[in-house]
This record gives sequence, C-alpha cells and structure tokens, in this order.
Amino acid sequence: MATDFAVALRRFLTSYLAGLRGCSPSTIASYRDTFKLLIAWFRDERSVPPARLTLDHLDAAAVTAFLAHLQEDRHNSVSTRNQRLAAISSFATWMQTEDPARMACWQDILAIPSKKQDRPAVRHLTVEQARLLLARPDRSTRQGRRDATLLATLYDTGARVQELADLAVRGIRLQHPAMASLTGKGRKTRHVPLDGGTITLLAAYLEEHRLDEPGHHDHPVFFNQHRARLSRGGIAWIIRKYQAQIHDPLLAGVTISPHILRHSKAMHLYEAGVPLPYIRDILGHVELSTTEIYARASTEAKRKALEAAHQGIVTSDLPEWNQDASLIDWLTNL
Repeated sequence: MATDFAVALRRFLTSYLAGLRGCSPSTIASYRDTFKLLIAWFRDERSVPPARLTLDHLDAAAVTAFLAHLQEDRHNSVSTRNQRLAAISSFATWMQTEDPARMACWQDILAIPSKKQDRPAVRHLTVEQARLLLARPDRSTRQGRRDATLLATLYDTGARVQELADLAVRGIRLQHPAMASLTGKGRKTRHVPLDGGTITLLAAYLEEHRLDEPGHHDHPVFFNQHRARLSRGGIAWIIRKYQAQIHDPLLAGVTISPHILRHSKAMHLYEAGVPLPYIRDILGHVELSTTEIYARASTEAKRKALEAAHQGIVTSDLPEWNQDASLIDWLTNL
C-alpha cells in the first residue's frame, strides 16, 4: 500500500507540476531527481526504506541534514544545493494547502535559507576568437557545411543548447524579416532575428538536405547520420572538435561550451551598444536583472564609458626635471 508521501509526491510531479503549472519535462526531471536523492538519503542515513517513508519523516531538521549531505558527502556545489532546496520548497509550498494540519512544519521547511555563493565571472570569447571558431569547419564537405551552419546559428541566436537541439524547420523563417523561433524555459517561444551570413548558410543548408520542401516542417534542423536530432552532448562535442583545431594560446586552457557561445553573443551585443532590454528579449530572460550580468562583466564597455566621460582634467604633461630650477638647486645642496 502506498504511503501518504508516495501519493503526495506522485500528485505533485504529475497533477501539479505537469498539469497545473505546465512545467517543462526538464524542470519536472530536475525536481524528480531531487526527490530520488532525498529518498535514497532517508534509506541510507536514516534507515527508512522507501516503502515506509511518510510525510511525518519530512521536516526542517531532515531537509537541513540532507542539504548538508549533498555538500559534504556528495561534494555538490552551492548552486546545486540551492536547486535541490528550491525543489523541496516548491513541494512544501504546495503541501500547505494539501496538508493544512502540518502547515507549521511546511513553513519551517520554507524558512530554510539558500546559501549565498560568489557570483562567477561571465566566461566569453572575444569577437576575434568567436570568428576563428566559426571559420574552422571545412565548408567544402557536407559535414563541414552542417557544422558551420550549426555554429553560426548557435552564436547568432544566442540559443541555449537544448533550444538549438529542439529547433525544427518550421522554426526557421528566411524571408524578410528573417528569424528563428526558439522555445526555451517554461515552454516560452521567442523570435530571434538572423544575421545575413547566417541566413545564407541556413538557406543553402536547408536546400542541400531538401528540408525546404513541403512535408519537412517538423524535421529537426540539425541531425545526425540517422536523421535523429542532435543531442546536447553531440552539439558540445562538435564545438570541442573545432576548438582543438585552433592554435590560439588564449583558447588553450578554455573549454568552449555552447553556453559560452551564448554568453559571447550577449557580451558582443552589449559592447556594440545594444540596449539591455533588447538583449534580454533575444536571450529569453524573464528578468532584466539576469541580463545585467553582462553590463557588470564587460570591461570594454566600462572603458568606453570612462573615455566618454573623460574631460581632460588629468593631463599627461610633465615638466622636464632638468628645467626645474628649484629642483636643481635642491640637488646641488645635497
């Protein structure tokens, strides 16, 4: 017989997250993984088998001990620890209405604070480094043309890697105004304009693979030899392959991921003077504060702002020491 915890968790993951809130499969999978770890922790650390785990076992003390286990035993980062807490907190919020008799317990769990973490630096490529990477595929070969088109589309749209993997032919518009329709977090779709070079590559690529013909609207734009959509790992592997061919000392110790290309596009837009609200819309951020990391991280933008504000108050004119009579007299009397 299922315990009250098992029944509640099933309803939370299906009826609430998938049904009422309409969360994406990746979000639901992340929440599910959190509870898999929590159930395993109760089994291994508290000797409570899954078949006997009830809602009474879940309190603030247990959650706090579980979070400590993640960091100390599993060596999870602060970010991962906070993500696990967010999943449990979402469950506790929902349980306040489902189990009002234990509302105080759920509120105690909600009171557990997230840990502060150092804000990581935004890793990105310079314009020249991005140009080197995008120029590496051999466009005289069929695979090289696919990879060149993939890298150009990934950079030009600032897409998340999963958004690019999910991109179907129907999401590409090459007529003016050319754009790509990307479906991101929360299943929200945004339309990102395409650059002239990317339009040319995409047009030739779709024609070469006959994807511009009727009946291919739902076909993935980028696919493998089995005509299945490329995975996130497959796209990351393509980037690493071409990075290894670039003999640039500045790129030697850097692992270029798809997300670094996304950061690079955003930083290049900001340094070119594109307003932050436009960059937010291109990247699909919900809050402008998320996009502001590029303003804080851009050394080039700060330099340009300082140069624009420079009024010539501090000059570089320095007198010749041997023309200073008082200095000469002082040195003579030493």
